[in-house]
Amino acid sequence: MRNLIAFPLLGLAVILQSSTVSQVNLLSGYADLPLVLLAAWALQERVESSWHWGALTCLFSGFISGMPIPVVIAGYLGVVFVARILQRRVWQAPLLAMFSVVFLGTLFFHVLSFIVLSFLGTPFAFGDVMSLITLPSLLLNMLLAIPVYAFMRDVSNWVYPAQE
Repeated sequence: MRNLIAFPLLGLAVILQSSTVSQVNLLSGYADLPLVLLAAWALQERVESSWHWGALTCLFSGFISGMPIPVVIAGYLGVVFVARILQRRVWQAPLLAMFSVVFLGTLFFHVLSFIVLSFLGTPFAFGDVMSLITLPSLLLNMLLAIPVYAFMRDVSNWVYPAQE
């Protein structure tokens, strides 16, 4: 029953991503709300279902994205993997872990997308992609990181209450 909260939250995040968040551009980059939401959820201490949330995010985002499905799967599950590793190691500084996961996840997702699109024949220059898309997207994701982390911390405390 605890995992059912993922359907409305991730569904709303993907709907907001496709309708509103992607319209707020900085140069040619935009924030990735499902990535930030997934990173914040996977960094919570008592959460046991971060891999389920990652799979559901892959399903929802892969359905609306124009990116090949293996890129979406590798990108979002890579974010969960990094978040779970950092959650065990940097547990005393959760915001530092959140910024690290968002930073590494955004870079990984964009570099992986660039490699796959270059392989498929899309003529992009790596310097242009990094300066016009990746760095602005990184900045917007970092701006979303703090409020999304606070929201997901409250949700995780509600879904996984502390034992008394």
